[in-house]
Amino acid sequence: MTTDRIHITGLRVECIIGINDWERVTKQEVVIDITLQVDLTKPGDSDEIEDTVNYRDISKAVQAHVEASSYGLIEAMARNIATICLESEAVTRADVSVQKPGALRGADSVGVEISRS
Repeated sequence: MTTDRIHITGLRVECIIGINDWERVTKQEVVIDITLQVDLTKPGDSDEIEDTVNYRDISKAVQAHVEASSYGLIEAMARNIATICLESEAVTRADVSVQKPGALRGADSVGVEISRS
């Protein structure tokens, strides 16, 4: 089992998220952090993009999905982001954090973190 990881941090996306009536019509920002567990031995040796997980492709897929989504819960969003990440055969585990800034008065944000493999 590898302990190599690729991190995507602070991915900010505007989307429909929440259960309140106003949240169903007003886009809000979510902040997504993703950690992908991947064996980086081959790309570390070869220095070739073909030998690794292209984090740009995963980031674009996640961003497109979230922008087009309309989730009630960040829990469901996080689960589906992890599913997108695991579509790459090289990814053995995805840790996903979704933060919703300003969701609670007096708090910087509210968020969830999930791990899927």
